[in-house]
Amino acid sequence: MKLKLLIATAIVCQSVSSFAQKQVFKNELRAPAYPLVTIDPNTSAWSYSNELNADVVRHWTGKSFPLLGVLKVDGKTYRFLGKEEAELLPLARMGEHAAWTGSYVVSEPASDWMKPSFDARQWKTGAAPFGTKDKEPNVETDWQEPKIWIKREVELTEDLTGKSVYIEFTHDDDAILYVNGIEVVNTGNSTGKNSRVKLPDHVVKTLKKGKNILAGYCYNRVANGYFDFGLFTEKEGSIQFDNEAKQITSNVQATQTHYSFNCGPVDLKITFTAPMFLDKLDLMARPVNYLSYTVHAKDGKKHQVQLYLEAAPNWALNSPLQDAASSFFTSGNLQFVKTGSKSQQVLAKKGDDLRIDWGYFYMAGAKSKTKSAVGSSHQLRSNFLKSENGSSSNGGQQLALIQSFDVSSSYQDKILLGYDDLYSIQYFGQNLRPYWNNTGNSSIEKQFELADKEYTVLKKAADKFDAELWGTALRNGGEDYAALCALAYRQAIAAHKLVKAPNGDLLLLSKENDSNGSIGTVDVTYPSAPIFLYYNPELAKALMNAIFYYSESNKWTKPFAAHDVGTYPLANGQTYGGDMPVEESGNMLLLTYALAKVEGNAAYAKKHWKVLSTWVDYLVDKGLDPENQLCTDDFAGHFAHNANLSIKAILGIASYGYLAQMLGEEATAKKYLTEAKAMAMKWKKMAEDGDHYKLTFDKSGTWSQKYNMVWDKLLKMDIFDPSIRETEIKYYLSKQNKYGLPLDNRQPYTKTDWIIWTATMADDKPTFEAFLKPVYRFMNETTDRVPMSDWTYTDRPKRAGFKARSVVGGYFIKMLEEKLGKAK
Repeated sequence: MKLKLLIATAIVCQSVSSFAQKQVFKNELRAPAYPLVTIDPNTSAWSYSNELNADVVRHWTGKSFPLLGVLKVDGKTYRFLGKEEAELLPLARMGEHAAWTGSYVVSEPASDWMKPSFDARQWKTGAAPFGTKDKEPNVETDWQEPKIWIKREVELTEDLTGKSVYIEFTHDDDAILYVNGIEVVNTGNSTGKNSRVKLPDHVVKTLKKGKNILAGYCYNRVANGYFDFGLFTEKEGSIQFDNEAKQITSNVQATQTHYSFNCGPVDLKITFTAPMFLDKLDLMARPVNYLSYTVHAKDGKKHQVQLYLEAAPNWALNSPLQDAASSFFTSGNLQFVKTGSKSQQVLAKKGDDLRIDWGYFYMAGAKSKTKSAVGSSHQLRSNFLKSENGSSSNGGQQLALIQSFDVSSSYQDKILLGYDDLYSIQYFGQNLRPYWNNTGNSSIEKQFELADKEYTVLKKAADKFDAELWGTALRNGGEDYAALCALAYRQAIAAHKLVKAPNGDLLLLSKENDSNGSIGTVDVTYPSAPIFLYYNPELAKALMNAIFYYSESNKWTKPFAAHDVGTYPLANGQTYGGDMPVEESGNMLLLTYALAKVEGNAAYAKKHWKVLSTWVDYLVDKGLDPENQLCTDDFAGHFAHNANLSIKAILGIASYGYLAQMLGEEATAKKYLTEAKAMAMKWKKMAEDGDHYKLTFDKSGTWSQKYNMVWDKLLKMDIFDPSIRETEIKYYLSKQNKYGLPLDNRQPYTKTDWIIWTATMADDKPTFEAFLKPVYRFMNETTDRVPMSDWTYTDRPKRAGFKARSVVGGYFIKMLEEKLGKAK
């Protein structure tokens, strides 16, 4: 028997290894955006298009992160990566760069308000950006009302007929924009940062010399408001690499994104690799990714080939208008290019739609095979076209690396990309270095050197890991599930930063991307935790450590858990405007018990028992029928008697009871488990509504996803009557729309992470897959090309908001179910 098992294991391992190396498994999902370079919330670069060369590479916020890749074969160029971004000249700058003054009102004006002939002299006057001044950075004019109407006068020095003109805008939430009275943008219920729309010719023809009018309406549905817009024209003659390589395939896997291209007589394969293995913290935190490539001559003839990779200083700037300093140098066996802001104001900014502007971005290649250059984009590209490569400087700050070689069969090489942020997080007043350099004894050059030496081993490990993740997800949830998990892996991790606290605790601090920029948000930790519970429980602790410290240090004195510990990257205390008492306390208790089940002991709970005891008593007092307060779905606003929130409270109390049991505190265990079961019985009576259970206890005819109940099943808590789950699952199947199950009866929007939690409540794989298919369909068809959104509509392929958030780590809950099933 043992021999047979050993042989079978060997066959499986060999199969997985072969499977990985040949890459025969393919993710057929047309991703909303493709991960390219994923290090942390600051260094996070994506392709927002189906073809790698159809658009500029972008930061997760949507801002341009120019990375341009060109292959020259026998003198002919083929652009395979990124797009030359036409240089835009400002006709009317956005307020974030130069405050402009407009006329505005906050009560609905006459229907012709947007027309140039409308007289707005009675309106108020204010400077842009307009927004919630105490919540949003850069706001000049405070806007607290739900709606705003703004008119902006733009003086042009010439007619623009025949030119390429763009309107750029930032909005939170719904926005409609007009140019000379003609509607050019209507976003619907969504948010956006620095979106850009090219104006149609008939609109451009109206832009005449003299006075022109831009008009905008914005409706802030909930929380923070923000509105800003400007006008730009394209600079002529800025495109030099117009010949595109023909993309053949794309394939997103957990740690890698693969592409293949036809470049005339040669084929090109490109792989972006981020060896973010969660059980190896040094690798997970190493701030270096790879762009590796293989060139294959199709005709067997010898070809002269050069690969050109160019990056912009944007990688190290919040705004491309900031002054940068770029350079090149050699270190060890590597040739480097480097860029960073001149000001280097370390940890000086906090907020959501921000990019890092301290520290330095680097690219490197083997010194023996790589030439470097720094200069203006026009000059660097012209030099490459003329084969005048090498180090130069003509006032510009663009970076380029060029690798030259001959190929008659196949040639392989790589370029390394990385970021040294010097200091990553400010933690209660103290600046913390990144985990990879927490003692100050390393350097970015050493990290690049290690990455270079270990590449071959790490590439094989990445292939194997990707195959294993795909296989596990496929077994548990089907092919659609495997595709979503593969896409979610790097997004979930890169929305965090790993540091070490002064007391030695690991801190894995999330950034609440495209939401409000909070750091260490508990109701972001809660949905993202399954990926970390599955791969490394120490990182699950690292998600919670800051919140425990916040209470235990008496910096947070309320009898429930805090919402956050600040605004990224400043973790100096909660900055969110409203507490979520039941939500966050329930989250912390549930996750502490889930961690104990994964580890097989309650040592972590024992360490934090005093504060857990405070939180559980709050839930006993307030949790059964929650007062008018926010829950994690705070975009839906405050509401009382929330049945799903009550489930969280009850299971949080049960979690405390089971933790007490694991610690041998039998009397305490009995007390809280008895309380939880009694509350669950009351819940059933309060929430029952015929063939389903209510959204709120006081309103019949309502319903909602009871995704919190998944823990009753996964942790085998036996608190709620199992028939509740069965009833709800059956009811949900009748409520699905084309793109998913709505969050509740109030709106057609949903949360994709909660759908997967709800689906995991089902007892069979076909039902699970029935909930997954619409989510897959949404991601495959959405017209919003951004890193996966978790807040989406179910009746149309549009996101309601959010992108690039860590909560997609919650997709791994189905895999976690299998792991917990094997736990002692």
